[in-house]
Amino acid sequence: MFWTVDRLTEWDTYLMCYYNNDAGDQCGSTVDITIYQPPESVSFSFVNHTGMMFENQLYTLQCSVQNVAPVQNLTVTFYRGNTALGHLQSNSEEKKPVNETFTLNIASSREDDGAQYWCEAKLELGPAGPQRPPVVTSEKLPAIVHYGPELKEPPNPDVITITEGDTLHLNCSSVGNPSPSYTWTLPTNSSSYSGSVLTIKSVGFEHEGQYICTVSNTVGTVTKEFNIDVQASPLIRIIAGVTAAVLFVFILCVLCCRFYKQNRKGSYNLKDVLRFPKHTALPLQNCENV
Repeated sequence: MFWTVDRLTEWDTYLMCYYNNDAGDQCGSTVDITIYQPPESVSFSFVNHTGMMFENQLYTLQCSVQNVAPVQNLTVTFYRGNTALGHLQSNSEEKKPVNETFTLNIASSREDDGAQYWCEAKLELGPAGPQRPPVVTSEKLPAIVHYGPELKEPPNPDVITITEGDTLHLNCSSVGNPSPSYTWTLPTNSSSYSGSVLTIKSVGFEHEGQYICTVSNTVGTVTKEFNIDVQASPLIRIIAGVTAAVLFVFILCVLCCRFYKQNRKGSYNLKDVLRFPKHTALPLQNCENV
């Protein structure tokens, strides 16, 4: 025997079935009835918060489900993008349609920036119901997470050695929300610079010293230091060495030539040339004795 009804208006009810057995006695059985009401709507929000979020702060997600029964058969899932954050169920035993609110606490991170938060409600329709019950989802709310600057490359404690005349690149790039600003402190009295990468096309000895890059936004500040040592160009050293060697050889040749001429021709004094030689008188012998 089958009994069909188009609509039930009583939510907390049961069914009595009466029949006569073979002996003619009347018997009865009670049949429990569960009446299901899928959620009419689902909404998502942050509890006591609107606008931007901050890194490492606690926030409460809220999923509100309207007009659902029985609520104990309801499962609510919170999402960040496509990642499930948690599954919640109600402890209520109410069989009539109710409005139920579910909350979940999270700690924000910079990876959450730009992610979309939302929730879904799924009512299990019992073992005789469809294997894939209908799912009602909420709207998606994008998150804006503010966090302090973080350097893309860690500071280098070692001295950076560069050759005179080469190009110098100092990278102070970082990430942060809102976008960070850059301030450089230079060892020279040159004009200030405000970019993330400092470039000097031709380095001179006047560019030696410490460079300090300060990165900041409304959340925090970080600094990065560069110590620069400028060395002379090897080409200049070679040219200077060759020049000194050539000059030394030239001076040596001049000295050798002068020394050679002096030894070959001798040195003469005009007074010595014009001076007559002295003669010594000898006694005359007696011619008679010869």
